[in-house]
Amino acid sequence: MKQPTRDELFAAIERGDIDTVVMAFPDLQGRLVGKRTTGRFFLEQVAEHGTENCDYLIATDFDDVAVPGYRFASYDLGYGDMLARADFATIRITPWVPKTALVLCDLFSVKTGEPIRVAPRQVLRDQVIAAQRMNLEPMIGSEIEFYLFRDSYEEIHARGHRDLTPHSPFMEDYQIAQTTRDEYVVGEIRRGLEAAGIPVEFSKGEAGRGQHELNLAYTRALEMADRNMVYKTAAKEIAAGLGRSVTFMAKYDFAETGSSCHVHSSLWHLSEGAVRGSAFDGGDGVPGGASHHHAPALTDHFRMYLAGQLAAARDFSILWGPTVNSYKRFQPGSWAPTAVAWGIDNRTLGYRVVGHGAATRVECRVPGADANSYFAFAGTIAAGLYGIRHRLQLPDAYQGNGYDAKDLPRIPATLAEAADLWERSDIARECFGDDVHHHLLTMARHEWATFNGAVTDWERTRYFERA
Repeated sequence: MKQPTRDELFAAIERGDIDTVVMAFPDLQGRLVGKRTTGRFFLEQVAEHGTENCDYLIATDFDDVAVPGYRFASYDLGYGDMLARADFATIRITPWVPKTALVLCDLFSVKTGEPIRVAPRQVLRDQVIAAQRMNLEPMIGSEIEFYLFRDSYEEIHARGHRDLTPHSPFMEDYQIAQTTRDEYVVGEIRRGLEAAGIPVEFSKGEAGRGQHELNLAYTRALEMADRNMVYKTAAKEIAAGLGRSVTFMAKYDFAETGSSCHVHSSLWHLSEGAVRGSAFDGGDGVPGGASHHHAPALTDHFRMYLAGQLAAARDFSILWGPTVNSYKRFQPGSWAPTAVAWGIDNRTLGYRVVGHGAATRVECRVPGADANSYFAFAGTIAAGLYGIRHRLQLPDAYQGNGYDAKDLPRIPATLAEAADLWERSDIARECFGDDVHHHLLTMARHEWATFNGAVTDWERTRYFERA
């Protein structure tokens, strides 16, 4: 089903087919937040004016705690309102919530009318605009994994998030028989997204018990981030409606494979607002050395873009791994990378070159499923543009097992280390500006401090009797 136009949405409301419109935007964690409005009130007031929302919504943590230290919003500033205006290119009918339409919003200052630069959607849009000023259009696809459980969210919460029952008793990587048993949930997610105007390519079992991956069609960066947010929301809502639950934690159990958000990106030439061809298309290339894969020929744009990815990889880690849990995923032999290097179709490295011709692209394997897609994509684009602006030179492709390499830089081991790298990063300040740099640093520092204010089950088990 295609996305409805503004006029088609208005007509559906007037017919009574739609009686509720969700006006929403991403928070710092990449979750949908906002208001539900009646269809009548949407037509009378909201469609033109928007909705007003407290500005703390993009300055809070997972628990909606008003976090001190932000320059953008605080008790000293009064926690005022910001205006959420509909982006009518994002209208979606959500069949898993009856008679409801979803419209994504951009955020503006109620005082000045200016866009709020630290809002996740605007952070990504500003990087897209930076690319467009260079006559380039970023295109992105991503592969987000999740775990499906037989327990409901209410049951899991009542047990303190312990004793979870994965939907499969064994690893189901590519296994059709087991995924058929999961299809009453995963199939509903695919069909729901398709009906909401989000093209799904496929779903498959992954390398964990109850783990799945769902791939959405490659598209422009902002649209891809919007699709990811709707996908993650739909997966949770559809599973909950069937008495099941899913998680996008990066590493819900240390014994299980982590969940990733592999980001595939490329740049395309832009002329008079139209995409004219891939800036990464160097033809078929030559056989790829020891990898035994037919390697693409790498254009200058591609080489500088990928060199920028490598230069910024460690500094931008909080964009790929925003939670304390994110860093549990980076383990040797785990399918999650630990080394900052690139190779031709090499899954042991942080960056993998895949595709040929117009499909040539970089796959960043660092982000986890818990990443906020708006920030992860913004970091991907910003790093690539940094490489192009500074005409960085690309080192040779690494060949071999990146997990065993002794001479490669490593992805940070903790959120604290990642926050330190971001704080000291001249690249981050150049790419994002001081306000966004400070906003994201405050988010990461608070998450780490909150974790250090808690005592874990592991600590009690290890120390209670024996310390």
